[in-house]
Amino acid sequence: MRKLRKILLVAGLAVAVGACSATGGTASGEAATAPPPADQPSTAADDPGRDSPPRDIARPGEPRTVARDLAVPWAMAFLPGGDALVTERDTARLLRVTPRGRVTEVATVDGVEPHGEGGLMGVAVKGEEVFLYFTAAEDNRIVRYPFAGGRLGAPRVIVRGIPKGGIHNGGRLAFGPDGYLYATTGETGHDQLAQRRDSLGGKILRMTTDGAPAPGNPFGTLVYSLGHRNVQGLAWDPSGRLYASEFGQNAWDELNLIRPGANYGWPEVEGRGDDPRFTNPVLTWHTSEASPSGLAYAGGSLWMGALRGRRLWQIPLDANGRVGRPVARFTDVYGRLRGVAAAPDGTLWVSTSNKDGRGSPRAGDDRILSVPLRTP
Repeated sequence: MRKLRKILLVAGLAVAVGACSATGGTASGEAATAPPPADQPSTAADDPGRDSPPRDIARPGEPRTVARDLAVPWAMAFLPGGDALVTERDTARLLRVTPRGRVTEVATVDGVEPHGEGGLMGVAVKGEEVFLYFTAAEDNRIVRYPFAGGRLGAPRVIVRGIPKGGIHNGGRLAFGPDGYLYATTGETGHDQLAQRRDSLGGKILRMTTDGAPAPGNPFGTLVYSLGHRNVQGLAWDPSGRLYASEFGQNAWDELNLIRPGANYGWPEVEGRGDDPRFTNPVLTWHTSEASPSGLAYAGGSLWMGALRGRRLWQIPLDANGRVGRPVARFTDVYGRLRGVAAAPDGTLWVSTSNKDGRGSPRAGDDRILSVPLRTP
């Protein structure tokens, strides 16, 4: 009853611009189990209180299939020459994909033990090194590899002991404009981990390439922010502001503006709570319209992949980082969308996730799409 009262209180207080959440209270973390309360506000796309999208922002053109017949492509990171490294969650394969669509296997990564929502997930590139986030036998971990001649060298584990589970493993890796490596973790269904500073679960982490806490971290540890349920998207705007997309439970998914040391409320608050102890999201979505995963910035907007929502959300940003009215793109056209990355050629690469056990695979799935961005 205590948890129910909290959810109903959040619903009554929320002045969200909302649309979806998506991890559900089952063992999924990517599919909601119940609709939001009837007194929730309208969805983000339909809220008349939001600004209309500026006329001068980039708009997506017709997507082009870059690669097809993949198996749950989870993350993409670009090499200096324009090729991408792509992870497959369930096969543990690391692939190299060229802009023209040539796909080669770099490696089947040793030590990966896929299970549920765990497996080979995040990938990041810095210089001649590749960083991978994956589920191992005992934990989730971050591993660094030399990368030369198209091959991975000897691995070095730089962070171990991240909680693992059948659900909510986080998994995103990205280098920030400050040069440090950021990683997202989930609370693995044990929601109190998100509030514990001594746990790596339910956090955003910030580190050096050796896995040490980055200078200036708020608690002197790897922890950069806390109170997260399951973050799977990270993106920075041109001014260096960090945004993160986060799965909710049964009511609200979130887009958060991340600040060092801030607490985003889970499990005490889902969505907007207006509780002074916690930081409110800048946008929320009902669970049926998002289940957010990958996030990227390009052309004046954030672009967020939606799994259960089966669409690409475009979220305009102004120069001050204020979000505009979100716009749903490609709804129900390609199915579940997970990975989103800004390519060196100015396009967006978006991956489908229809073979992850919750989608309906179509001919050619899973695929990577290249989406051109057109500015009026």
